[in-house]
Amino acid sequence: MLLLSELHLDALSEVFNVGAGRAAASLSEIVGDEVKLSVPSVEIRESSDIDLSKMGMHGDRFGAVHQTFTGSFEAEAILLFTEDHALEIVRDMMGSQISIEDLAEFEQEAMCELGNIILNACLSAMADMLNIPMNCSLPDYNIATTEEIFRRISDDFHQPYLLLLHIDLAIEKRHTEGHLIFLLSSTSLQDLIQQLERFLGEI
Repeated sequence: MLLLSELHLDALSEVFNVGAGRAAASLSEIVGDEVKLSVPSVEIRESSDIDLSKMGMHGDRFGAVHQTFTGSFEAEAILLFTEDHALEIVRDMMGSQISIEDLAEFEQEAMCELGNIILNACLSAMADMLNIPMNCSLPDYNIATTEEIFRRISDDFHQPYLLLLHIDLAIEKRHTEGHLIFLLSSTSLQDLIQQLERFLGEI
């Protein structure tokens, strides 16, 4: 198994911390209130070992935003919030005056926007700090059970490695936990390691 060293993981954590700061600033403008995103914890897992419950991803259904990234390495990115938290985020983004009943109408658009902000902030930080080109597809959003997420990871992506980030999102006094999953091929993981080695050698 291709492993990221503690030094690699620390470097990635720093990269994604910069991305989280950018995302928080953008989200603060949208919701008109201070948004805080925690320093993401980063780990690498084999897809065959993934267990959402052990990852702290409790809840029957998740709002999942998916994007594909290409460039110096390729990755499938999935941003996950529990369904309840996704609706709370949408309400914060759309304004607290909107009724719960009306939220569903805006959920897909708002969550795609949220995913686009967070995913692009993280990947643009990586592109800037590692000095590599990165491009992304348009986001798509769906509500999925943990089993459906497992199935999609196994059946659709066929990527042996998962780069996992856990983030805490705080809007005003509301606290939400999210998970960011990057699915990587063996080649993409090796390419990422090489870029991190070059980055670490330059600092």
